[in-house]
Amino acid sequence: MLEQRIQQQFFESADLFYQVAEPLSRPLSDAAQMLVDALTAGGRVLCAGLGTSAPDAAYLAALLTGRLEQERPGLAAIYLNGMASGYGDCASSLMRQIQTLGQPGDLLLLFEAQPSGAGAALLQVAHAQELCVIALTGTHDEELRSALQDTDIHLRVPHSRQARVADAHRLLTHCLCDAIDLQLLGAAE
Repeated sequence: MLEQRIQQQFFESADLFYQVAEPLSRPLSDAAQMLVDALTAGGRVLCAGLGTSAPDAAYLAALLTGRLEQERPGLAAIYLNGMASGYGDCASSLMRQIQTLGQPGDLLLLFEAQPSGAGAALLQVAHAQELCVIALTGTHDEELRSALQDTDIHLRVPHSRQARVADAHRLLTHCLCDAIDLQLLGAAE
């Protein structure tokens, strides 16, 4: 029984990946282009994650400043740690960091696998700082969706289970980094 349940986890993730490959390929391509445009113009990527998505934001910032598979110069990415300040909650800390660090030409890349209610407020702060936003979410994101602007990109994973959304967010992160590397460096040998 336990082995079947474990196998089901793999099957659910694989099914989801197949399901979202086509509908997310265009917005992923647009997001990669937005990232390249911002970075090559001197902007920075502010990576933030709400709740259990915080490690995804840290991981993306590490891949951008470091590398995915190809050697390249580091790219200007900053992980916004929601617990880094004296504020009692993660969202308030992230808002303060966006206000302090965000400048026109920068991008906010926000991960929210499980709705926290704070995503929309973070987007409002980012827009006040004249940042464009790339938001990676799951299906329960109505408040956040209403705060998106026409210049923002929404990478929405249509699944109700947080674990599956997180699986897909990791794959989307790899796709973004690979597309950035392709545009900046060309195809790997």
